[in-house]
Amino acid sequence: MAAEDWAKHFISIVRNIGVGKTTFAELIGQRFQWQVLYEKVIDNPYLADYYTNMDKWSFHLQIYFFSHRFQEQMEIAHSTVSCVQDRSIYEDPEIFAHVLHQQSHLDDRDYQTYLELFSHLIPFLPKPDLFIYLRASTWTLLSRIRKRGRDFEMGITGEFLHQLNLAYEHWMRKLTSSENVLIIDTDKLNIERDLDQLEDIYKQIEERLQRQ
Repeated sequence: MAAEDWAKHFISIVRNIGVGKTTFAELIGQRFQWQVLYEKVIDNPYLADYYTNMDKWSFHLQIYFFSHRFQEQMEIAHSTVSCVQDRSIYEDPEIFAHVLHQQSHLDDRDYQTYLELFSHLIPFLPKPDLFIYLRASTWTLLSRIRKRGRDFEMGITGEFLHQLNLAYEHWMRKLTSSENVLIIDTDKLNIERDLDQLEDIYKQIEERLQRQ
């Protein structure tokens, strides 16, 4: 389906660290001729410090991500073109801030401040027409992180990824009752090589959006 056949749409790809969502976002953008919005990772000024000392830098990192994602969401609201986003703003309170608080990297005061900020500002933002959840096992995530070899990610533990996975699954159970969600298992999926499966995913995206 060509870009001119679409109304304006907004898709968010959600997933744990290491799934490979940037490549997937690029493929969707190319297929449907949509703008791709990338998460700031490589040039993030807090990320390396965060993985070295989560107790000290978790709140700073969450505020940094929230600021950039809020700005991006506002740009989406005023844009006239369809877009695919490689991480949603909703993952921060539902997944990352939640797990960091569970593990005592975010204390109660900082966590409540963050949640209050989020709750005050989120009503001004457009919600995605479709969430695409790229599911992967903890072992798959850890293997992919090691393979891509980013220095600042080498300290990520399997336990941390597992806790994030549990939070994603809990969030998905809540979302599927009220939101448009497409869940894709990626443990055995190579999206650049498994072209038949990729075509099936494209069809599922079209079908989900056409139902609206």
